[in-house]
Amino acid sequence: MTTHIGIVIFERFTQLDALGPFEVFARIPNATVHLVARSTAPVTSDTGLKVLPSTTFDDCPQLNVLCVPGGPGQAESMDDQTLLNCLAAQGQNADHITAVCTGSLLLGAAGLLQGKKATTHWAAHDLLALFGAIPTQGRVVNDGNITTGGGVTAGIDFALTLTAKLCGDMVAQAIQLGIEYDPAPPFNAGSPQSAPPDVLNFVTGMMSTRWASRLEKTQQAAQNLQTKP
Repeated sequence: MTTHIGIVIFERFTQLDALGPFEVFARIPNATVHLVARSTAPVTSDTGLKVLPSTTFDDCPQLNVLCVPGGPGQAESMDDQTLLNCLAAQGQNADHITAVCTGSLLLGAAGLLQGKKATTHWAAHDLLALFGAIPTQGRVVNDGNITTGGGVTAGIDFALTLTAKLCGDMVAQAIQLGIEYDPAPPFNAGSPQSAPPDVLNFVTGMMSTRWASRLEKTQQAAQNLQTKP
């Protein structure tokens, strides 16, 4: 039987959040990977890459795996009730509900993370609690049928972890070898704990305006979720 995997994209998503997992998922035997959006018009990532969706919210089949990336556009997408309704509807019957980076916040806004352990980008980690999730440190965090990955590059780790759940370790390891995923970063600066203080201060300063907006949108989305019947 075909495993239907859907990656939901939106304007100003971070393409590696989506396309890193896509690269892994597309190699799973008997899997069909759908790029799902409001329409089939090109969607522009936060860095300007245009991606062509393969199906729409309305036409997408029931997914076995629902996957949501993050990115700067995630904050604005908190106001997109059509998108949130799609996530909620797909999440009711999906075997696996998943996200990468701040896509976890969209799962939360759709009511899919209440009481569940989850992770997200380090700078947004505490926001998960606003949706009743349990913020949990980790490159990949599993809780039942919920699997979430940390920021951006964690999407490949997340996808390989989920592949092992779907198909077993042998298939996941074969895909890892096939894409030569053997990371050896040139600097030990990939987390707030390891980055030099001046680098951490520089990055948090650059992010400050974006994260202030994300906090406001997240608080509003959490309030909206609480007032739903």
